[in-house]
Amino acid sequence: MSVDQIDANLPVVSREVEMPRSHVWDRRQFLVALMGGVSLSIPGCHLSSKKDVGLPGRHSLRADQLVVLSDFKLPSKHPLIEDLVKLRTQVSKALKLPLKTEDVVVYLFSDELAYHQYIQTAHPGLPSRRAYFIATPKELAVYTYWGDRIQEDLRHEYTHGLLHACLQSVPLWFDEGLAEYFEVAGEKPGGIQPDYAHRLTLGIQNGWRPDIERLERLEKTEQMQRADYREAWAWVHFMNHSSPETRQIMLDYLHELQSNAHPEPLSKRLGRDIPSFEERFLSYLAGLNTFRHGVGS
Repeated sequence: MSVDQIDANLPVVSREVEMPRSHVWDRRQFLVALMGGVSLSIPGCHLSSKKDVGLPGRHSLRADQLVVLSDFKLPSKHPLIEDLVKLRTQVSKALKLPLKTEDVVVYLFSDELAYHQYIQTAHPGLPSRRAYFIATPKELAVYTYWGDRIQEDLRHEYTHGLLHACLQSVPLWFDEGLAEYFEVAGEKPGGIQPDYAHRLTLGIQNGWRPDIERLERLEKTEQMQRADYREAWAWVHFMNHSSPETRQIMLDYLHELQSNAHPEPLSKRLGRDIPSFEERFLSYLAGLNTFRHGVGS
């Protein structure tokens, strides 16, 4: 999803397994643009008020940084809510990021039809997706419906919200790689995406080679293909689990992103500090199918 397809006030991350996902605009850059008097409106796009389109809100549930608004009663001890509360701690601990208090609001529709009617009304022209993450200067929001893959979808989108609550910016590929990494449920983060591991292995056998610098040059979501999401997930997994050195490089990068929107790219850090890092990455991918997950394992 390109931000060029929607009103510039509504940066969007879409959630769809079969289709590429979209990136979130950095809200601080957005505010700077507004303060500088730059017009960000997109011709032919329409911004609808939330008041006009019937967002769910009859019931409200708060759990730490998470706020869920829905039209059906969801128990505070529901396994889904408890899993998202745990996810917040997992993200903070695994990435050494501070626990923020800024709300990530989930608008949870009771059924798919109501959800799609809202999306079509509020944001005409957006393609069909199971979930969206939308960041504005006023709100970090997730929009989705109660479906068969609700846990996977919410883990992915909530991860986006947690990252954008505490980082100055998140490069497109890295943002999606981290969200893919944390969407896999488990007692510890780092579970394998089986389809990704399988397709990456096949790709290597057929001559595919990684290119992190190419990923770093991707700035618009329409530039990202499904293979790019697989590679982004794999780089995050590699940095987290390959060695203490690769993990520290990633953590240092995340630390800088808290105060610097444009730190030195990860590719340069890996190239400088890890000899033959691309060969090590390929060797790591070859063993993903037998990997026992968990940060630090």
